Amino acid sequence: MTLTTGSRTRRRLLLASDRTDRSSDLWAILQCAADVDTTLTSGIPDRPDGRFSGIVVDVSLRSPESVLQVRSKLCVDAYRSMPRLFVLADALHHESMQAWALGATDTISRPLDAQVVLQRVRAAFPDDNDSGAAANANALNRGISAAHAVLVKIFENLPAGVPLSFSDVMEAEQEILMAIKLSSLRDWLATVGRHHTHTYRHCLFVTGFAAAFAQQLGMREEDQRRLARAALLHDVGKAFIPVAILDKPGKLDNEEKNEIRRHARLGYEALLRQGGFPSEMLDVVLHHHEMLDGSGYPDGLRGDQISDIVRLTTIVDIHAALVEKRAYRLPFTHAKSFATMEEMGGKLDQHLLQAFRPVALGC
Repeated sequence: MTLTTGSRTRRRLLLASDRTDRSSDLWAILQCAADVDTTLTSGIPDRPDGRFSGIVVDVSLRSPESVLQVRSKLCVDAYRSMPRLFVLADALHHESMQAWALGATDTISRPLDAQVVLQRVRAAFPDDNDSGAAANANALNRGISAAHAVLVKIFENLPAGVPLSFSDVMEAEQEILMAIKLSSLRDWLATVGRHHTHTYRHCLFVTGFAAAFAQQLGMREEDQRRLARAALLHDVGKAFIPVAILDKPGKLDNEEKNEIRRHARLGYEALLRQGGFPSEMLDVVLHHHEMLDGSGYPDGLRGDQISDIVRLTTIVDIHAALVEKRAYRLPFTHAKSFATMEEMGGKLDQHLLQAFRPVALGC
């Protein structure tokens, strides 16, 4: 039975392992957020009968026997809709791919970080009492707060010499994706618009559009996270641009425009010096203002020189900028912004732009 205290219902999880002794540390962490039943993979019940909020799978994904056992148990209809969190022995591509092939809702990696594990558990397996609009609102607030926390580290700490780490971004990405999934892009934009201004607002808008676009495209969870984290960091270089220019209440002159343009390379160089950031994120930070016809900056790339993740980010970046209110102009409607990007022709990937139409016009 699921335990209740007054009107509150505590989530209940099934922890399935191929070696229960190696899962004791995970069990101890999970107890902080849920009631946990443990079982060997061979003992996963044929029918959960509504007892569990989800299942946590801690097995060797390099063992064909373990993978076969998990697949045979979880492929049945009784488990098909149940969220499942997989534990990876490391962050190697093979294990990650195997987890997603087995229907992972999310993954965590050893060595375990208790804070990260609990964050992922709460996102993947909402409390039974968090239902309907309240759960959606909570997810939305968590997502925006997580994204905002990263922006604080970028724009307040980074210029002061406090490094930003890749793990800072990873901690936020799942909360962002869950917020868009459980609430809506419209709610995300409305909430951000009420509480954030200028550069923070733009970065949060771009992140929301990117997450919604990734979900619209049906991307794998890992690819959704890649795009969300790249979008969140795309303007990191603006941390090194004077605030008087960033927040100027009017149009920029040519000298100020040139200063703003430096943000792409400044952000790239800052993250490159710190190390630990994937090359695709560095690519987005440096090249999100490149255009397919070679008219962009800072390197004047054209055509196939521009990666898909950059093309995606460029589209959401432009749309976010156009629909935002600026001191020197009213915001574009989403329809007008989309039409403007269509008129840009060969500057943008028009196939990707048409795929973005339902996201842009659905707000």
